[in-house]
Amino acid sequence: MQACFSHLAGYNAWANRQLYDAVAKLSEDYLWRDVGLFFGSLGGTLNHLLVTDRVWMKRFTGTGDHPDRLDAILHRDPGALQREREAEDQRIIAYAAGLTDDALQGEFTYRRMTTPDLVTSKLWPDLIHLFNHQTHHRGQAHTGLSILTGQEPPSLDMIQFARTKSM
Repeated sequence: MQACFSHLAGYNAWANRQLYDAVAKLSEDYLWRDVGLFFGSLGGTLNHLLVTDRVWMKRFTGTGDHPDRLDAILHRDPGALQREREAEDQRIIAYAAGLTDDALQGEFTYRRMTTPDLVTSKLWPDLIHLFNHQTHHRGQAHTGLSILTGQEPPSLDMIQFARTKSM
């Protein structure tokens, strides 16, 4: 089971790199233009993904900081945002590499951001949620790139990552 999560963490970092490489070609105006994504702009969506990864990683590990809003803008500067994204991706990769089957079957407790409720959950389904959530919003960002550029964005298909990894 651990190998699966290491694969997902590697894919996550690879897909984020593909996306950020394409975003780096956009002007700041395009990055922050509202194109109807859940968080308005491509910049808002990319910030949301970083915020939520930090939220989940703090829940999983007990360490790290995150804002108290899911729509927080951590960085308006795309270079700074990309550096923080890459650092968080490396943190996720290292975390996944250190997981054991016992840890994945274990439970953890955290406080929700939107209510004062405590939630106790098994680790492995919530870790899958972290990666699925990334895929969901990266898909929106992918659409945003298509809208803004009028071109087909880079493929983010997991099979592309698996093929590059095996070469």
